[in-house]
Amino acid sequence: MSPPYKLTYFDIMGLAEPIRLLLSYGNLEFEDCRVPRESWPNIKANMPFGQVPVLEFNGKVYHQSIAISRYLAKQVKLVGKDDIEDMEIDAIVDVLMDFRSKVAKYHYDGDEAAKEAYAKTLFGEIVPFYLEKLDKQAKENGGYLVGGKLTWADLILVGTIDYMNFMAKKDLFAGAPNLIKVKENAALVPTIQKYLETRSNNHRC
Repeated sequence: MSPPYKLTYFDIMGLAEPIRLLLSYGNLEFEDCRVPRESWPNIKANMPFGQVPVLEFNGKVYHQSIAISRYLAKQVKLVGKDDIEDMEIDAIVDVLMDFRSKVAKYHYDGDEAAKEAYAKTLFGEIVPFYLEKLDKQAKENGGYLVGGKLTWADLILVGTIDYMNFMAKKDLFAGAPNLIKVKENAALVPTIQKYLETRSNNHRC
């Protein structure tokens, strides 16, 4: 019998890693379908809006990584205690995605001169700004991002930072001890620890 969930993405961490973490956290059986880059043109037209990751279950295909993550967070009970806390989680997730997009802009810029110029702003202003705010948030919440407990916002951070470090070509959490604590607290969960010890660490496919 096939696993109830099928996750389709490239053979990298990227946008699918938080989804893999959430599925693993909840012990939800899933098929981790990793598409080789050379096969992507053949399946792109079959994907909603021509993008991955997608999550398939009950005969339907669902798209957008954050929407999928939010759904799974509800299934595995990693949401807030009320609507206000859910809003706080959503806000931090949006901040993390904004941060990621700014680092990705640096990584994917093919114009070396423009990339070098942007690096000064990215590493001199943008990264310090986000790290200061996020590290303060983690400190105020005792090594978590919201509510003093593990939520899906923490798994978005854990699932995103390795690829961000790869794109930035440096350890972005150096000097951010409370964000490091978020990673450590998440890794204490047995199901997450098991996944982290056995996962593929690819950043290129």
